Amino acid sequence: MPTLGIDVAYVADLARLRLSPEEIETFGNQLEQVLAYVKKLEEVDIREIVLIGEEKGFQNRLRSDCPLPGLSQKEALQNAPQQASGLFLVPRILE
Repeated sequence: MPTLGIDVAYVADLARLRLSPEEIETFGNQLEQVLAYVKKLEEVDIREIVLIGEEKGFQNRLRSDCPLPGLSQKEALQNAPQQASGLFLVPRILE
């Protein structure tokens, strides 16, 4: 079982997964290996690395935010299987 305090059976239950004791053991060991690798990555010195988007001279090019014409009510409803009073009719799903 993992020594990091992660309860694999509890997490599996939250995800509605049924795991055998062997699977819990296997996944626990695999999870422990993944987390140990992530812990190693924390030791990497990244002070000299420039983050993406922080390079000098680069800027986001954004289009102007202006409204575009939409569909008319008639166009929106033309393919509706059912409609009434200018609205879409859909099956009731809540009581």
